[in-house]
Amino acid sequence: MGEKKTKDTLEKALFKRAEGYTAQDEVEEYAADKDGKMQLLKRKVTQYEVPPDITAIKLLLETNKETAVEELTEQQLIAERDRLLKLLGELNGDKVSF
Repeated sequence: MGEKKTKDTLEKALFKRAEGYTAQDEVEEYAADKDGKMQLLKRKVTQYEVPPDITAIKLLLETNKETAVEELTEQQLIAERDRLLKLLGELNGDKVSF
């Protein structure tokens, strides 16, 4: 289960990079007061846009392709063949049943 969770986390991060996102940076400046305690002097919050990442998009497109024919079982191949023949028959006006 840990492997699936890791894969999901990585996939979400990859989608985020591919789509682009808004990020935010905070910079805080502190100084010591008379008693030696640190006091917040300034806080600067900067928001910026991270554009979509072409490399992430390419990777998503490559990894989300349909299952390769070599990876299909014999039953899956037969089912896919029948589905395609039926679709082809419907396009040609034939009624094909399997």
